[in-house]
Amino acid sequence: MKDAADAAEDITNSRPLELVARAGFAVSGILHFLIGLVAIRLAMGGEGEADVSGAVEQLGSQPAGPLLLWSSFAACVALAIWQTSDAIFDFEHLPAKKKLGKKAKAALQAVVYAGLALTLFSFASGAGKDHTSSTSDLTASVLKAPGGYALLLAVGAGVAVAGIVYAIRGFRQSFAKHLRLPASHKARTAVTVLGVVGYAAKGIVLLLVGLLVIVATIKAHPEESTGLDGGLRALRDQPFGMYILAAVGAGLICYGIFMMVRAKLAKM
Repeated sequence: MKDAADAAEDITNSRPLELVARAGFAVSGILHFLIGLVAIRLAMGGEGEADVSGAVEQLGSQPAGPLLLWSSFAACVALAIWQTSDAIFDFEHLPAKKKLGKKAKAALQAVVYAGLALTLFSFASGAGKDHTSSTSDLTASVLKAPGGYALLLAVGAGVAVAGIVYAIRGFRQSFAKHLRLPASHKARTAVTVLGVVGYAAKGIVLLLVGLLVIVATIKAHPEESTGLDGGLRALRDQPFGMYILAAVGAGLICYGIFMMVRAKLAKM
């Protein structure tokens, strides 16, 4: 059993898998970049779907779209496997409490990239669908299930807290410890600024999504749980919302560029 575990660890830590996994960060960056562009378009009165599925749909509509979707799918699968390996095999030298936190974080990241891979697979295989209504439908289904009310409140609170954590991580620049920053002072500053602005914007949108889930659950109106796109549209409807939404869109573009840079600089 130990030999099998060692072999699995060697495979998941191999250089080829690392290179493909790094591309997963770039895929995430491209999708956030596209979401940011749509957010700015919405702020200016335009149309579009400012969420992951909408971004994936845009990616698939480009020349060589199927190739882009399938290669992005492979990259996200590789990154999910890499994060799963971290959750299982790494951090053994740390104290128990810190080790558990690191493993949990890696496991959560694995779930996130696995979910992204599933979305990419759905569109690559031609099964993409109306994602806005599906979010509301999922909320309605969970709300009717035993314990669904408490589960949705917990999910909404978890997403909102994750948004706060992202913003704090950005302002404290704690993301920098996961990077091999360039030697050039200007390059280091550029990467840091992208990270601070990007993490803050990502935190805002996660907080909005979490609050929407909580409000929809409390009011028993699942149609109000409309995911990221709905959160950004709700932001636009607030006083000075078009300016705030444009700023958030610019921040998401910064986060997207940061994630593309992370593909090269990340400590794996």
